[in-house]
Amino acid sequence: MALFKSKQQKEIEKKMLIKRTINTMNKQINRLEEQKQVFIDAAKRAKEKDLDAQFNLALSGYKMTVQQQKRAQEMLLNFEITAQMKDVTMMTSEFLRGMSSISQEMTKLADAKEFAKIQAQFEQAMVAVETQTDQMDNFMEMSQETFYNQSRDKSGKMTDAEIEKFIMEQVSQDELSSESIDKEMEELRKKIDAETK
Repeated sequence: MALFKSKQQKEIEKKMLIKRTINTMNKQINRLEEQKQVFIDAAKRAKEKDLDAQFNLALSGYKMTVQQQKRAQEMLLNFEITAQMKDVTMMTSEFLRGMSSISQEMTKLADAKEFAKIQAQFEQAMVAVETQTDQMDNFMEMSQETFYNQSRDKSGKMTDAEIEKFIMEQVSQDELSSESIDKEMEELRKKIDAETK
């Protein structure tokens, strides 16, 4: 067993980690989809037995699950976009490294000071690209943190008004129409009422 991993092995492991992360997040989204049906079934049973408190509790659970699923979908999309951006940045970085290597060979072949100057410029460009990559990674992390912080109050918890506003503004691509969540909840109530009569 090799003590040190090659650069190629490290890249393969990184890609496998990204793939596993995406699969895990997709599984979580699917589990939340199943959980929504659990709450719907619970609401139906509560309605059949005239248990208003449990009916409202099931609907609240459904609403919370919709919110969690939306957040998970946003996280997955952010992750996929960031991974693609990093791939493009790495490709650019490799290109510049290649150009730098060529410039070094040209400097060896030519006995002119201009080549040394060009080489220095290439090295500066490389530093700039790597710095830009780090800044992009930091930006993505900070933007995600800012997204969460903007939806929370100073105590770190979402207020009831913020929760209600967040829920009303969010729509699911597959399960929700362009109407508000409250309208969907009202339609769900009507459907359950019709099925339990």
